[in-house]
Amino acid sequence: MDIKSDKPSNLEIKMECDKHKQPLSLYCPSHLMPSCDECISISHSKCNEITSLASVVDKTKIENSKESKSINEIRKEINKHLDHLEEKLCQETDIIWNQERSKATDFISEIEGKRENLKEMKEHLQTVTTNTSKLQSFLGVHKIEQQVHQCQRYIEDLEDDERTKEVDIKMKRNGEMENILSKLVSLESLGEVIVDKTEINLNKESSLRRKAQVKSQEQSNINNMTMNIETKIKINIRKHISDMICLIDGRVIVVEMYGKVNLLSSDGKLQKQLSIPGDAWGVTQINEDTIAITYPEELAIKIFNMENETVTKVFQIEKLCYGLSFSNNSLAVGLNNDEIRIIDLEGNTLKSIQVQSESYLNHLVYCDKRVIYSDLTGKAVYCVDESGKQIWQYKQDLTGPRGLCIDTYGNIIVTDYKSHRIIVISKDGQDSKVLISKEDGLEYPKCICFKHNESSGFICDYNGTYLTKFNLSCE
Repeated sequence: MDIKSDKPSNLEIKMECDKHKQPLSLYCPSHLMPSCDECISISHSKCNEITSLASVVDKTKIENSKESKSINEIRKEINKHLDHLEEKLCQETDIIWNQERSKATDFISEIEGKRENLKEMKEHLQTVTTNTSKLQSFLGVHKIEQQVHQCQRYIEDLEDDERTKEVDIKMKRNGEMENILSKLVSLESLGEVIVDKTEINLNKESSLRRKAQVKSQEQSNINNMTMNIETKIKINIRKHISDMICLIDGRVIVVEMYGKVNLLSSDGKLQKQLSIPGDAWGVTQINEDTIAITYPEELAIKIFNMENETVTKVFQIEKLCYGLSFSNNSLAVGLNNDEIRIIDLEGNTLKSIQVQSESYLNHLVYCDKRVIYSDLTGKAVYCVDESGKQIWQYKQDLTGPRGLCIDTYGNIIVTDYKSHRIIVISKDGQDSKVLISKEDGLEYPKCICFKHNESSGFICDYNGTYLTKFNLSCE
């Protein structure tokens, strides 16, 4: 019952006793009963502390008023705190929304830029094939074809790009809300704003790509390829090298054979040795911040976050694991000399490819659902599909094939260690060409890699003495 504070202090009693028809002017605390004078004399003669009903009512009014005031203050504090939490959640939502919208806007602008580039290439393709000489047409088409392949590589890389995922902003309910009645004052948050991303299909086919496909096959003839050494950078690691990759940001990772993982700047200067325990062998990049490394003696693959410098996952493999490559959101790893295993990023086996190699599977490349690997002892390079079917083998004029990489056309670049050469093998495995030899200043090439989406890269010698920077072109 609501009791207002503006009532008179002397309460006028108008209610009557049902039994004696007298006003209820007294109150018995022992029986908690309003009474008339006759009730007191008859029924409550032995009760103590008989008092005026008016005084009891007045007192009750004051106490209830205080209680009401206290509840109002609590309600105000609760409302104030809830308003604060709501405002905080809205601010967090706005911040995350703006961040995601900015990312999406930048990505759309980037895609629009690529689309404009493709449109210009399409227009230029029409011009050079109709309004120029045969030689000018050949050179123009060749230049456009290189640009098309760069765009194709960019589009294929979008499969692993976080920006292509559908974004849904949701509120994850805070568990403390279940105890809100007892813990409301101590509640710090109404919830956590999370970004829920869902994989979506990308339509990667473009009319320009389809039109240029035939021409790209004509122009990717390895006989037109030349490789030039731009510079040799002294790195003086002076340890036997097992693997090397160029990171997306331009930096280089050089792995010592059964040793440390070295991070170098884009100009070849040693930045640091990554703090990963164990003796490493092969390395590949998963995304901008994450790499994977094989540790043969531990029969393990370790996933390493470069930003936090922590090992986030360890996949135990029951065999010696060496060569490693990442493609299509999966890892291909060479086990002993007889198996290439495809695993997902949780360590689950997706495919097991049985192969025959005279040497351990130290170097391999996984691309377009194919695996290309070198056999040092067998003096050969093999290409197999994911079912294990051999697509081709190449054994001509190889003396010690080791490191591998693939250019934008799908041709395989191989280091032939013993003959001090770099050799290109055509995508179908039928042709080859020597790109660099000892006469060009190359000695004991072990590993080779391209910079991300570029036609230049690095060669590292067996002893980790130099990084040789090269540029590959198709004339």
